[in-house]
Amino acid sequence: MRRSQKDNEESARRITRRALFLGGAQAAIIAALGVRLRHMQVEEADQYRLLAEENRVNIRLIPPARGLIHDRNGVIVAGNEQNYRIVIVREDAGDVEQALNHLRSLVALTDEDIDRTLREIRRRSAFVPITVAERLSWEDVARVAANAPALPGITPEVGLSRHYPFGGDYAHVVGYVGPVSENDLAQLESPDPVLQIPRFQIGKVGLETRLEDALRGKAGSRRIEVNAVGRMMRELDRQEGEPGASVQLTIDDRLQNFVQARLGLESAACVVMDVDTGDLLAISSSPSFDPNLFVRGIGVADYRALMDNDHRPLANKTVQGAYPPGSTFKMVTALAALEAGLVGLNDTVYCPGHMDVAGRRFHCWKRGGHGRVALVAALAESCDVYFYDIAQRCGIDRIAEMSYRLGLGQRHDLPMSAISEGLNPNRQWKRERHGQEWRVGDTVNASIGQGYVLSTPLQLAVMTARLASGRSVSPRLVRAINGVEEPIHAGSDLGLNPEFLREIRRGMAATVNSQRGTAYSSRVEDPAMRLAGKTGTSQVRNITAAERARGVVRNEQLPWNRRDHALFVGYAPAEAPRIAVSVVVEHGMGGSTAAAPIGRDVALFALNEGLPPLSAYPASQRTRIENERRELVLRLPETAQSGQTRA
Repeated sequence: MRRSQKDNEESARRITRRALFLGGAQAAIIAALGVRLRHMQVEEADQYRLLAEENRVNIRLIPPARGLIHDRNGVIVAGNEQNYRIVIVREDAGDVEQALNHLRSLVALTDEDIDRTLREIRRRSAFVPITVAERLSWEDVARVAANAPALPGITPEVGLSRHYPFGGDYAHVVGYVGPVSENDLAQLESPDPVLQIPRFQIGKVGLETRLEDALRGKAGSRRIEVNAVGRMMRELDRQEGEPGASVQLTIDDRLQNFVQARLGLESAACVVMDVDTGDLLAISSSPSFDPNLFVRGIGVADYRALMDNDHRPLANKTVQGAYPPGSTFKMVTALAALEAGLVGLNDTVYCPGHMDVAGRRFHCWKRGGHGRVALVAALAESCDVYFYDIAQRCGIDRIAEMSYRLGLGQRHDLPMSAISEGLNPNRQWKRERHGQEWRVGDTVNASIGQGYVLSTPLQLAVMTARLASGRSVSPRLVRAINGVEEPIHAGSDLGLNPEFLREIRRGMAATVNSQRGTAYSSRVEDPAMRLAGKTGTSQVRNITAAERARGVVRNEQLPWNRRDHALFVGYAPAEAPRIAVSVVVEHGMGGSTAAAPIGRDVALFALNEGLPPLSAYPASQRTRIENERRELVLRLPETAQSGQTRA
């Protein structure tokens, strides 16, 4: 049936409308696509280019070189050494366990290495490089590099690791570094991104941790191109970071080494301080340990040996050890009484060998007594009864005030770990701490550095420097950071009566140089290096009346850890002081026999800038000193023997 002209025209109109509608829809879609393509290709081009590049470009942090630590003469005491290591990136490695097993056929890896790596991989983001092994030989690294196509995500690298060239000499001062732990990160509000790098090393103790921010530096970064299996093809660009600050200590490396060698295997501490500036020239705790063990990851056996040692090698006795100062405290008691006007320079006290106070008998170290003594003789001969007497006149509060004035009972501001403030007791302290009133017997005990009084070797060195200089000199350990000098702590005048100070110094000089002085056997023959000082012996146990009645057991007959501590403080030269020395020998039994000889040797080495001539010692001792020196020299480098700087 034929369609009419009218029907054909109507059909054409419908087709036209549909075509126009479809054409418009197509045009709208094309226009939308065009707008979208323009948006993606022009307006968001940088973002999509970055997303595309991330499929083949990785950005990795470059750990900064840790700052070097030098002694006062420029000798490096904490440096960095090359460290060849192997790292793995999880997102590039694919099957991690298969990759590690393949690596194990090329490099000696223990089960512990594999387990540790897998634990780190599970804890870290997929793009973070994990250290599989470090401190490898060049041959190991070469084998891994040669097999690179078969080791996706595994890359050999060369970095820096901390190294302490002089082992235990600086272990208690500088401390050591170790890998960042979860505990380290938890203590920081906004951790530096570089700390997220597995096994990145930060300071753990000592100066390394106290100056961590300065020593760490700032990380750099590098962009590397990788292929489809994650193998690095080339480095696109690199932005270097900033190395850590260079730190110069006040320590003299030669003296530090000598002091450490002179202390030997004793459980002891020694501090040498510049009287004028407060610079710490040596600060040694014995026995020591090798901090490199902790950098490399100390083994269980080595750590247990350090922990089980009753001489406590991990403890820094110079600032952490708080000991009864014994008779080295007697200068404090004397100055407190003199400044209060309660005793005169020529006043005497009769010592029959004991004093009865409040129904209790307090004994002098010399059972037969010293007879009638004044200040200088009381110091030289260390008469306890003299100080019992004058302490009761001035009271504990004046003694505590003078003690603080001379640097005891306070935490000195040094970049070292766990610095003790010791104990400087008074009436208020006992009331608050023990809920008891102070008794006169407490004052008598405190007058000779016993009872509640506790001091560190560092504080005793500060006290001695203040007595020698008359100024409030304070210790300084860091001399400069990045070449910028740190403030010197020479201090101001203590405001003490010069006549009283002169008399105290006379007593300290007589202690070493008069025949009745307790340190006479440690005298120095050379007038230019004459020593002044004070010995001390502090009890670590109470001697009961019953024990005294049947005869006090000699120290030599007691177990080591129940023997008395031996102490010595001194300065030299006596007429024009330059250095102050403090020595504590734990359970050394006698200050005059154990501590004073060490103090003399250290003072002579410091003044002579090397081993002193034998003529500095009394003629009767020179043969013995020469024999002892032969053994000591074996523990000294040639530079310390000759007075030259170690390289």
